[in-house]
Amino acid sequence: MEFRRARRDEDRAGGTGAGAHRWPPGARPQSRYFFFAETEQVAFCTAHVVPGIDFSNDPLLAGRHHSYLDTQLSRLGGPNFHELPINAPLARVANNQRDGIHRMAVHRGKVAYEPNSLGGGCPFQAGGSGYVPFPAVTDDATLMRGKPEKFAEHYAPAQLFYNSLSVAEQSHMEAAFRFELSKLTVPAIRQRMIGNLRHVDDDMAMRLASDLAVPLPAPAPLVWNDFAEPEVALSSALSQDAYPGDGSIATRRIAILLNDGVTGEGLASLAEALARAGAVPCFVAPRLHAVDAAGQALAVDATYENSASALFDAVVMPGDDASSSALATVAAVRDFLRDQYRHGKAIGVLNGRLDELEDYGLPIGGKDDGATAGVVAFSTAKPCPFIAAVAAHRHPARETDPPRV
Repeated sequence: MEFRRARRDEDRAGGTGAGAHRWPPGARPQSRYFFFAETEQVAFCTAHVVPGIDFSNDPLLAGRHHSYLDTQLSRLGGPNFHELPINAPLARVANNQRDGIHRMAVHRGKVAYEPNSLGGGCPFQAGGSGYVPFPAVTDDATLMRGKPEKFAEHYAPAQLFYNSLSVAEQSHMEAAFRFELSKLTVPAIRQRMIGNLRHVDDDMAMRLASDLAVPLPAPAPLVWNDFAEPEVALSSALSQDAYPGDGSIATRRIAILLNDGVTGEGLASLAEALARAGAVPCFVAPRLHAVDAAGQALAVDATYENSASALFDAVVMPGDDASSSALATVAAVRDFLRDQYRHGKAIGVLNGRLDELEDYGLPIGGKDDGATAGVVAFSTAKPCPFIAAVAAHRHPARETDPPRV
């Protein structure tokens, strides 16, 4: 009876409900309910010290400054473990962290970075009033905390990466900048970003300024002006063109378009040939019921509504007259082919002519060789041209800005 009464009093004193009293350190009762709230969630970090205490020149301690944080991020589920009650200091911490998993504080304002024009310039760097270590004297020098001038070089890595890309990859990067910056509602921020990009590639920055309807800004000011020439100006390994693959089509998913009325002579044997080469052929139709192709029922693997064009690496369209007429009645086929063309993927016309693709809105006609890159007509007996087009994976020669399709 005395044990039950003691446990009941203990529970009342150190309850874990929403209205539980928070006891000051050293005064709270020892209850098993504190185990998960405190012991299991406590985070110790050797890098967290109070003012007036400094770190010894110990390599093992310096390594733990990094490893302890990694451990806490994984064990406690995210970067905001310092806001858990057991880890939260009594005095308010003025940092610029916002959002994220397990965030308990709700900040006002829009920004947590500098420079900015949306928060009146705040927050800003502490400058010389930040942490400065004690200049301990060692045997041969004075221990100091500092950075070489090269730490102020912010643009050489970006220049190296951009200049090492292929023309198509540079075009993709420029389009990505244009897409993201066009979402900004403050033109001054667009200009500031373009001012940074002028140190990467001036021509790209000029085109972005024109496309984003802002005056071309001056290059962003540099922290340091007397930098040495970069050791490496170009690196082909940074471009995807440096990794063309082994020329096989293994694991490539190839859509074979079907519809009721498709005769599809040789479709089954084509699918077998592609599978022998390591590819994954998939019959795509409006519905999952079998399609009678040239007297042979073909099992449908996917439909136009549940499998978008982006899920396939290439596409085959039966090009005989009966099949073309049957496919032309499905609006999804037009969208499927247009997306494959726009994404630079291989397109094959089986037992037909390339000009049939013009009926689906593809710019096959004309004398522009780039418009037909990766678009081939082939037969079941000779699928090699199509397999070679699939092995190339993408055909950037078809890309234009704005796109042809």
